[in-house]
Amino acid sequence: MADTHVLFVEDDDVIREATQLALERDGFEVTAVPDGLLGLERFRARKPDIALLDVMVPGLDGVSLCRRIRDESTVPVIMLSARADSIDVVLGLEAGADDYVTKPFDGAVLVARIRAVLRRFGHASGPNGTAAADTPEELECGVLRFGDLEVDTDGMEVRKGGEPVALTPTEMRLLLEFSAAPGTVLSRDRLLERVWDYGWGGDTRVVDVHVQRLRGKIGQDRIETVRGFGYKLRG
Repeated sequence: MADTHVLFVEDDDVIREATQLALERDGFEVTAVPDGLLGLERFRARKPDIALLDVMVPGLDGVSLCRRIRDESTVPVIMLSARADSIDVVLGLEAGADDYVTKPFDGAVLVARIRAVLRRFGHASGPNGTAAADTPEELECGVLRFGDLEVDTDGMEVRKGGEPVALTPTEMRLLLEFSAAPGTVLSRDRLLERVWDYGWGGDTRVVDVHVQRLRGKIGQDRIETVRGFGYKLRG
């Protein structure tokens, strides 16, 4: 973890300096900046492994910065928000963030969330490090078909109607979970545990927004909502 480079964008001097020290004590290399425009500049120059973005920063707000980063890269992004019920949380997730942490936060909690995100971004062989389970139609080794949707679980590629679909690593892991059990209802809590590595209750909005984003890329009708229970992939 010592080589992991974190971009941290936070305008509060005390929070920025204290968090930078805490992360560095845990072995992270940290580039900390006070505004979004400088954050975008540092992101392009330093190519960090993960970005921590406060929602309310000057110059370029955290949501807009997340959107700019996502236009250029699939690097994991964690949003920092002062209120758990803030609309900014949903806006950040819709902009492409992979997770969020509510302020004030404990340094150990933030480190755990960073490591959880990095772990799932490092997995490239399917949920929990294993290939997806059998599905109704398997074209060849590791390539699954659901209607016009093809999922290559070995090459980590997705095609819809023969055209490539660009997914973030979090979206890919979410799709792999659905692909491993087509037709099976997966609860939000199960998806939080399997995709986001939450061993405890998390905010199910994270799941809902990512499912919404995934639907926008693979087809609105491909993932069905089962009210009161969760979601399932239509085969």
